[in-house]
Amino acid sequence: MFVNTDPVGFWLIRQRLTGEAAASFEEKRIKGVKGGARRDEVNKGFIFCWCEEKGSNGYERQNEGPVYFIAALHLKQTGFFFLYGCARAPTVQVELISEYKGEKVMIVARSPLRISLGGGGTDLPSYYEEHEGFLISAAIDKYVYITLHSTFDEGYFLKYSKLERASEIDEIQHPIIREALKLLNWTDNHIEICSMADIPAGTGLGSSSSFTTALLRALHTLQGNIVSTRTLAEEACEIEMNRLKEPIGKQDQYIAAYGGITCMNFHKDGYVWVDPLRISKETLYNLEDNLCLFFTGFSRSAGAILKEQDEKSKSHNDDMIRNLDFVKDLGYQSKAAFEKGDLDTFADIMNVHWEYKKKRSGGMSNPQIDEWYDLALKNGALGGKMIGAGGGGFLMFYAKDKMRLRKALTEAGMEEVRFRFEMEGSRIL
Repeated sequence: MFVNTDPVGFWLIRQRLTGEAAASFEEKRIKGVKGGARRDEVNKGFIFCWCEEKGSNGYERQNEGPVYFIAALHLKQTGFFFLYGCARAPTVQVELISEYKGEKVMIVARSPLRISLGGGGTDLPSYYEEHEGFLISAAIDKYVYITLHSTFDEGYFLKYSKLERASEIDEIQHPIIREALKLLNWTDNHIEICSMADIPAGTGLGSSSSFTTALLRALHTLQGNIVSTRTLAEEACEIEMNRLKEPIGKQDQYIAAYGGITCMNFHKDGYVWVDPLRISKETLYNLEDNLCLFFTGFSRSAGAILKEQDEKSKSHNDDMIRNLDFVKDLGYQSKAAFEKGDLDTFADIMNVHWEYKKKRSGGMSNPQIDEWYDLALKNGALGGKMIGAGGGGFLMFYAKDKMRLRKALTEAGMEEVRFRFEMEGSRIL
């Protein structure tokens, strides 16, 4: 592996390590160069390992001219070396120690699912490229997990709702996995990819994009790449929106990558401005405590409903554009209500949002969903709406009387999923 040091100054590549992974660092001799490891006290939870030349490490020699052998960070569980060094240092070549060649690797990544708190639907290019979009999205503590495992046998072994075994990337049937491997120019055909989820797909919580970001995070980690959160989100958008031509927006990829309760502005050129919602702790806790999710029992693909919205927006349908303009304004009103701590107003906005959302498509609701919605408003809910594109999945309510609401809806056959907000986005476990 060859690495050129940054000509500007001292630079580092680091890997988060805990538990057994941190304990795997040992003093090694690499081509006669002494190495060691220490915990960095500035960046808690990170381990840095260095290789010394003539008793001097990279930190001490960064201003003393060329360093002929600069840092090698050895991760036993991956078999990779990560390098760091300083200016004026030559290109460094490091070879894997033979005892770690072929060692099996396992990486686990997860990305959160999400709920939308305002402005949903304005994140599609067919709308924001002409009118700009705005919404508020929140990650929750329900996840999609991706496990990567280096295998002895040759081939791509995939386990999701189906089982696949392919010898070439082009033979892979799962579209997101296939395109993710292509995007990263994947060459290692000794790999097993498994996915698991706390909540099944088709329920309106953005599981497809959570899957994509978790997969990309895991693949980048296995390659030894360090990618920014924005890059991760944009790569997921590239796969889902550009390569697979799904009629979806950018909300799900960005909230899965960033996490938290996040305001997103969608600019005409496609740039997404991401900003945490400015909300007090008291308002946050009250919001978290009084939001309730109930599963309708209906699963659906968001593509069919969003395709109708997308086509109408592209054809400049006046009703659709006015609808989305109004919903975007509701998003700004929700933001103002959150910042003031006025959650009753937010609940009222949810009701208005749901009425306008139903106007976008005849498949947005059905008589059973309408019946449950009316029942909730009569039994402790101040406001509510369908999460996701509509047509099924989850109904979300802001409740004044949670116990009464839960009793009424569970007796009516709905299942509640309790949740907390997740302030962290896609990550390696």
